[in-house]
Amino acid sequence: MPSAPASPSTARAINDRLALRLLQEQGPLTASRLKELTGLSRPTVADLVERLQGAGLVRVVGESGAERRGPNAKLYGIAADRAHLAALDVRLRGVTVTVTDLLGAPLAEASAPIGGDMDTGPAVERAAALLERTVRESGATRLHTVGVGAPGLIDPATGALRDSAGLPDWHRRLVTVLRERTAATVLVENETNLAAMAELREGAARDRDTFVLLWLGHGVGAAVVLDGAVRRGASGGAGEIGFLPVPGTGALPSAGDCSGGFHSLAGSAAVRALAARYGIEAAGSDTEGEPAGASAVRAALDGLAGHGPGAADGRGPGAKDGRGPGPADGRGPGAEAAGAFLDALAERVALGAAAVCAVLDPGCVVLGGELGHAGGAALAARVEQRLAPLSPLRTEVRASDLGGAAVLRGALLTARDAAQDALFGTPPAPHG
Repeated sequence: MPSAPASPSTARAINDRLALRLLQEQGPLTASRLKELTGLSRPTVADLVERLQGAGLVRVVGESGAERRGPNAKLYGIAADRAHLAALDVRLRGVTVTVTDLLGAPLAEASAPIGGDMDTGPAVERAAALLERTVRESGATRLHTVGVGAPGLIDPATGALRDSAGLPDWHRRLVTVLRERTAATVLVENETNLAAMAELREGAARDRDTFVLLWLGHGVGAAVVLDGAVRRGASGGAGEIGFLPVPGTGALPSAGDCSGGFHSLAGSAAVRALAARYGIEAAGSDTEGEPAGASAVRAALDGLAGHGPGAADGRGPGAKDGRGPGPADGRGPGAEAAGAFLDALAERVALGAAAVCAVLDPGCVVLGGELGHAGGAALAARVEQRLAPLSPLRTEVRASDLGGAAVLRGALLTARDAAQDALFGTPPAPHG
């Protein structure tokens, strides 16, 4: 039975949403351009522009120089200060906050370390105060939506951060306190899932609707994107690849400890130890800041390029005479050692990727996190080469475009989408 035509109110809502989406994606537009892009009549466009202006969602932001002066030459844009957003990247040892306008333009950003020896109460207070201070510095008067990215499992039924082994108590308490201290809507999501959303929308997977993000940072994880949507699993634990049993660890993981799982091969501490076997020293820490493993990967790539301190005479990338693998002065890796380390790391990463591909057949794996970003195309190519003989399923391996910044960006995109849905309104489904 054919559906009944949309009611006038439903049609108006659909048209308004279409116009707002175009203004968001393309920036300010004239009424004539809106007419061309929407296919709506001139009177209908005039009505919707007036309606959106009255709602405070759209305003005149200038005039078009390409058209004659007059009503249709006015440029209309989304009122970006109609609402303000915040995003938090909550890590084991600190928090990063950004505050933006409704379109996501940054207004202020700040970070604060939170030591592992800090009690729950002071840790929560420091994080919450950081958000409040950053909001004040941004000039925002009131937050509409806050997106929070954190490690751990998100309960699909409640949206709450679940108790997970190894995570500090202040993580779970922080979300509750933020909801108590702000009138904004507070949304929380697993950090790896947020990174995947950012890579899907703005990063390495912009041309894919199905892929797996393999997060390589202090720890390891995965996010599964199928048909354009993040899949969280029955309990929110899809992608807990650190617990994946793999050869080469000499043990098996347990329900409360991922030691012996893939984490023991590809987590930052394991990568740092692997690098040391090849004479590659890593800066950084495996508890806070940039993972030491990312530093080791960059040092190896510098050695390959001849930019490391071991490149003594310009004749070879780190070799004393251009022919051997050793560093000239003990300070940096030679090309042969650097290449061997990257090959060994690629073999480890390929083990985890092969298991994921055998189950999901994503067609594409993005190496995310700080280590994936540091390795870039060179590491991705090595992983793809070693993955091919392990799986009959053709899989492309790409490097992250966003690296560690993907979590904060994903949290902001989540907040922006939710705020725009609330403010722009979701058109009701037609009856019939």
